[in-house]
Formats: sequence, structure tokens, C-alpha cells
Amino acid sequence: MSVIVALAQINVTVGDLEGNAKKIVEYGRRAHAAGAKLLITPELSLCGYPPEDLLLRPAFMPACDAALQSIATDLADCEGLHVVVGHPFQRAAQGDLRSKSWSVPARFNAASVLAGGQVSLTYCKRELPNYQVFDERRYFVSGRDAGEAAAVFEVGGLRFGLNICEDAWFDEPARAAKAAGAQVLCVLNASPFHVGKAEEREQRMAERARDVGLPLLYSHLVGGQDEVVFDGASFALNANGELAARAPFFEEALTLLEIDGAGEVKGQVLPLPSLEAQVWSALVTGVRDYVGKNGFPGVLLGLSGGIDSALVLAIAVDALGADKVRTVMMPSPYTADISWIDARDMAERLGVRYDEKSISPMFDAFNASLADEFKGLALDATEENIQARIRGTLLMALSNKFGSIVLTTGNKSEMATGYCTLYGDMAGGFAVIKDVAKTLVFRLAQWRNEQPTVRLDGTVLTTAPIIPERIITRPPSAELRPDQKDQDSLPPYEVLDAILARYMEDDQSLAEIVAAGFAVADVERVTRLIKINEYKRRQAPIGIRITHRAFGRDWRYPITSKFRA
Repeated sequence: MSVIVALAQINVTVGDLEGNAKKIVEYGRRAHAAGAKLLITPELSLCGYPPEDLLLRPAFMPACDAALQSIATDLADCEGLHVVVGHPFQRAAQGDLRSKSWSVPARFNAASVLAGGQVSLTYCKRELPNYQVFDERRYFVSGRDAGEAAAVFEVGGLRFGLNICEDAWFDEPARAAKAAGAQVLCVLNASPFHVGKAEEREQRMAERARDVGLPLLYSHLVGGQDEVVFDGASFALNANGELAARAPFFEEALTLLEIDGAGEVKGQVLPLPSLEAQVWSALVTGVRDYVGKNGFPGVLLGLSGGIDSALVLAIAVDALGADKVRTVMMPSPYTADISWIDARDMAERLGVRYDEKSISPMFDAFNASLADEFKGLALDATEENIQARIRGTLLMALSNKFGSIVLTTGNKSEMATGYCTLYGDMAGGFAVIKDVAKTLVFRLAQWRNEQPTVRLDGTVLTTAPIIPERIITRPPSAELRPDQKDQDSLPPYEVLDAILARYMEDDQSLAEIVAAGFAVADVERVTRLIKINEYKRRQAPIGIRITHRAFGRDWRYPITSKFRA
């Protein structure tokens, strides 16, 4: 006796109940045609993750209920198929919740089993995360606190128990499922990507499988949603924690597993991509889904001849294709010849539209208008910022006229230290490398140059490098004054990024960072810049999260604060 189980690794869109339901039905029919008796979809696959305050809209929950029933009805003719769907669930409740009287409807992060045209069983998530990008306690009640029981159902002679995402990181939910008779643990997930997260998930789930002595099936979301991306890589483990199957990273997939009567799981194990490959796919996925799901016809960006804009251009072309990407080079009196030469060269290599629009006449006009005000005052960051703001105005004008969204090109190191201009290079709709430190920018550029350029249909266009080598090797410069270099204003990037990671991502104190061997002056300088530039970051566009702590949902520091430790 054996049972075929399918994991539906799907890319859904928040709020697109009809479209998401249609996709679940499609995967249900594919699974049934392949002989599967059970299909497991990801966490909140019906409504998308995270739905945030949509959950508070009066019409949202009834619409989710209707969509869930429509899936059950549409798959009723798939005889013998059970489908587990992640969805928000609400029920009227009377009783004691966390020692408080409650009578209002309670919302749950839930999973329901659909079979024979009916919703046969519903499980409510017990562990609600409230850290990093998660704030589930704002919206949901714990199934444990509401007295909801473990959920176990039978398919093909095997009993399957349900857990949802965070549940499986703790002992109690899995043990409760086993106590209720589960022989296999099914875990629905929407776990945002960050560097190292895939390996961590597999390690923690292996611990859980060994702890309860049950095989574990992990169905994971894929795709981009605003600033977070989901990497897919669904997997299955045997009861001893051994990896039995792994789905692809960053693409939709229907993964088939065979489970025999002894609970042994068999499937295909795909390789784990390198760090650079994972980050690149995350950035490409984030751009593709942000642009596509929000209906923008394309993107445009300022191409400076520097490495940041070159990296963003390469990501955009991989995500959207050259025909949806436009570049504009906007030289100033301080732009070196090699900058426009390299920018033009890269645009030609990728086949994107490239225009040059000098900002010198506009810069002269600004300076003339302000001459009386600035008489007798030395040139400083004011004139530098005027150049950046002229460029931002031109890009936003093109965006308004033609509908394409502006991609900003600032990296995490610059965002941290304020080495960026409000209403200038920060002007735009989506900050692609906002969470990519400068040292990683160089690594990604070099990695991409070693990969073939592949069209969206899979056709290999070229194996030649797409980023001119000089863009990678020349010293970084904003080119807003003569002979300017980034390191005139900032510590070396390898020092800056290491301090940034320790202070901002790992919450180390200044004393701990100094004890690790960094100069006191560098530590105080970098951390001071991080603190005083919060006001800038609050006005920046959202960007793709690729670390466990990004400037965005993870980072909620006050702008006005006198705390300096």
C-alpha cells in the first residue's frame, strides 16, 4: 500500500481570491491526473500572504469563505482527491479567551481539508509569529487559545496531521497531531526568504520529524509580495529527518511524493543553489512580481556607469525582458567619459533602450536662480544634491508620461548611512537592491557575469559577460563633484558592511563590535550615521528583503530619539 501526495508550490497574489482559487483547482486537477490522493497547498494560499489589514475589511472574510467553497465544488469530480487549502477562517465565538471574555468573531490562520465537494475538516494555527516581518497576533487568534483541537484525517489508509508554518518550529503542535493519531505531518508554509533561511528550515524541520518520529511534508509558497519574496523549495523528510524530496527554488512546481505503508517517503531531491544564485533569483522574482502583479507596463532607471545601476539593470532584464526596460544616462559636468562609455556599452550588450540627456543646462539654471542666495558661500552637498534631484525629476516625468515605474539603484550600505539624496536618487517606486550591502553588490555582479543570459522563454542569448569589467573594478563614485570617491565620505565598504551587519542585523552593541576588532572611530561613525538617517529611510520606496533584517517591516525605530547606545 502506498499513497501519492502532491505539494502545490504556487505563486498567488494577495486579494486575488478568484485567480488564486482557479490556480488551486488547476493544481488539484493536475495532481489527480498524476494519481495523487492528497494535494497540500501553502499557508493562506487562498488569499495570499500576508493579507495584512484586508483581514479587517468586513467583506473580505465572507469572500474567502465563498472562494473556499468554490474550490471544493470545482474539484468534486476528482474522485478520491483530498485538497488541503490554507485560508483565513472566522467563526462567531462565545467563551473565555486568554482569560478575557469574548463574543466577537474570531479570525484564525487556518487550513481546511476539501473532499467530495465539501469542507470536511478545519485546523487553526496555534503558534502566531510576531517578529521580523510577521505581526499575526494583530489579526489572528491562536487555535490553542480558542480551544481548537488538533486536526487529523485519513487518506489511503494513512492518517495525516496538519500544522501551519510556525507551529512546526515548536514541540506542542506536532506532538498534539501525533497524539491525535497522525502518521504523517503536513506543514503548510509562507516563510519569507532571506539568506540562509532554506537551510535553516530544513534543519529545524528535520529536528521536528525526529522529535515526533513522523515523516514531514512541507508545502511552501513561491513568488513576490511587496517587499518580501518566497523561495518555494518545498520538501519532504522521513521520520529520521533524512531529506526525501526538494522542489525547485523560485518557481512554481507540483512535486509528487510516494509514501508507503511504513511511512517511508520517496521523491526527487533537487540541489541547493549557491548563495549568490538564491539572492539573484530572489531579486529577479521580487521585480517580476512587483511589476507584473501591480500592472506596470515596464520599468526605467537612471544608468550612471556605476556598479549599482548596472546590477539593477541586469536584474530588471532577467526579470522582465529587455523590451520592458528603459535606461537613461544623465551626465553632469562631473561625469567622467568612461561612465557614459560603460553605460552605453552595457545597454547595448543587453539590448535595452538607452537615452542620454545632459543635466548641465538645468544645473546651470538652478545655480543661476540661487546665485544671490548662495553668494559668498562655498560649494557643498547642496549643489551635489541639486544634480541628483534634477535626475530624479526627469525620471519621474518619464514615468508619469509613459507609465513605467522607476527602479531606484541605492544599496543597503547607502541607505544605512544616508549616502543618498531625498527626492534625487531615492525618487522612484521600487528599490531593487535596498537590502543588498555594497560588498554583496560586487559579488553578485561578478557572479552574474559568469552566467549565461537567458530569455524568458529559456533561449540562451549569450554566454558573454553583460556588465563591463571596468564597472566592477573602478572605485565607486557618485560623480557629483570633481574626483569624488565614495570612500572620501565613508569607511571602506568591507568595514562599513561588517559593522552594519553586526549592529543593524544582529543587534550587537557598540562595545561588542569594538571587541570584535573594529576601530572605535569607525564603529561610532557608522552607527551614528545609521541613527541620524532614519528620516530618510522612512521616505524611501520599499525594496526587496533578502536578509533576516531589512530596512522596512523588520526595522521600526523612531525618527525622533535621543538614545544613542
